[in-house]
Amino acid sequence: MAQFVFDNDIHGILKLDMPITNAPMARWQRKASSSTTSSTNALSPAKSANTSLGTSKTPGKSKKCTPSKAGGDRYIPVRNNKQMDVASFLLSKENEHLDLNNPTTTLENQKAWSVTLNGYDIEEAKILHLAGKPLNAPEGYQNNLKVLYSQVTTPISTKKTRYISTIPDRILDAPDLKNDFYLNLIDWSSQNILAVALHNSVYLWDATQGDITLLTKMERDEDYISSVCWTKDGNYLSIGTSDNKVLLWDVESQKRLRSMASHTARVSSLSWNNHILSSGSRSGHIHHHDVRVANHHIFTLTGHSQEVCGLKWSPDGRYLASGGNDNMVFIWPGVQDGSNSNDGQAVRCWSEHQGAVKALAWCPWQPNILVSGGGTSDRHIRIWNVNSNTCLNSLDTQAQISSLLFAPNYKELVSGHGYAHNNIVIWKYPSLAKVTELNGHEDRVLNVTMSPDCSSIATVAGDETVRLWKCFELDAVKKKAKERMGKLATGTIHQSIR
Repeated sequence: MAQFVFDNDIHGILKLDMPITNAPMARWQRKASSSTTSSTNALSPAKSANTSLGTSKTPGKSKKCTPSKAGGDRYIPVRNNKQMDVASFLLSKENEHLDLNNPTTTLENQKAWSVTLNGYDIEEAKILHLAGKPLNAPEGYQNNLKVLYSQVTTPISTKKTRYISTIPDRILDAPDLKNDFYLNLIDWSSQNILAVALHNSVYLWDATQGDITLLTKMERDEDYISSVCWTKDGNYLSIGTSDNKVLLWDVESQKRLRSMASHTARVSSLSWNNHILSSGSRSGHIHHHDVRVANHHIFTLTGHSQEVCGLKWSPDGRYLASGGNDNMVFIWPGVQDGSNSNDGQAVRCWSEHQGAVKALAWCPWQPNILVSGGGTSDRHIRIWNVNSNTCLNSLDTQAQISSLLFAPNYKELVSGHGYAHNNIVIWKYPSLAKVTELNGHEDRVLNVTMSPDCSSIATVAGDETVRLWKCFELDAVKKKAKERMGKLATGTIHQSIR
């Protein structure tokens, strides 16, 4: 019982029935006191009406306003010294007489005001300027992005698109063409005449007029033409035969000048160097013939153990390149004073190819560069530097290589292929990046030759056709619509060479 009494006493003491003496004034009391004071001041004659208007209901906050009536309080903004100077300047300029007829004076004054008010000339700071002339850069200013944003056109933008037609410009029938990989049965002269060997006959096709002429035919049917090669001037044609002879013909008069017999086997490759005619035989021997003298055979090169199927003199006449069925490539020195300058010894000897080397080509603009191509078991194009005795590049073409030649107009390389693609491929030189493929032959391509203007190539294949391709015309930009029109629409001419 005593515990309950004690609890009641404690609650009684803690109850706030009486106000706290030193406590702060309650909020409702403050608001009531403020209202009483405001009403008292409003009725007091000693206070003006303007004072009551400036009093806010919420203490501690006051709203400032600029009176519009005369006699009221005047609002004076805070101004710094610079603004005061500008205002003084403008007031002093108001009374000055401006020469409106002189625009130069007006512009100078406007510029002076702009600099004074803003600290800089606004006209010079504009990003988009509407004046007629562009703003000049400050003296000594250099733009680091000038190279990236130059207005000069780049070579890529000015380069024209090159169009290469994949349809032959002309097709010639070549019946009885001997399908033998090791023979060289076609050559294009500087007089624009194409010589084609068909079994035991040699036909001439005039590419300018389109006329076809039978130059010669062997007496025995079992004999055949194994190689043809024009002189540099295009007036004479050398012919290698299966009965071990080399014939020399004057084309203009259609007269045989010489019949040179020195080999013991068929003559499958020929190459001219001025008055020196070199011939490669199935025996592996290479003979030099001086066609000016009666004793034409002046030297024999013995390096190959099998048939010499590739033979090419360099453009400067310093070296003779030979390729054989023994997978070898030899570089021989030039002929001087009727004899070999190195006593019949090869300058270079390369055995990297794993197949017969028939395809050989010297670079016209780099006389020390030779390109060779291997047969079915090799399929590689190799670029050689004769001076340094090094292989500069090599590429596996995945097909038998039967012929190689350079296209000077675009500095490209052309290769003819047999098994298994039977096509012609154009490569960039010296990267050997593929440009395009020319398909159409139904059998292996045996030989490729270039026109005298270096704009077209002629290919002969085992399908007994000769096809002419315009791949390297200097103005070769054509519309691709002609390609879609087909062979008849593109003007493809089918003609028999006989």
